Amino acid sequence: MPMKKEDYTQLSMSDLVEKAKEEKLQYAKMKFNHSISPVENPMKIRTARKNIARMVTELKKRELAEAKK
Repeated sequence: MPMKKEDYTQLSMSDLVEKAKEEKLQYAKMKFNHSISPVENPMKIRTARKNIARMVTELKKRELAEAKK
């Protein structure tokens, strides 16, 4: 089950960075495996991509908030 926006805002900065790295690795593996033989549920690829985007957005938002201080 994908995390919601609220779940990402509650994570610490280091946890969020670590989770984003993990998700990017999983996404890359999923895309590679899908190119060789189709994945059972291709929606998992889309979900992973959206989760990465959510995490990166939250990281960027926090960076901008720190820069304004």
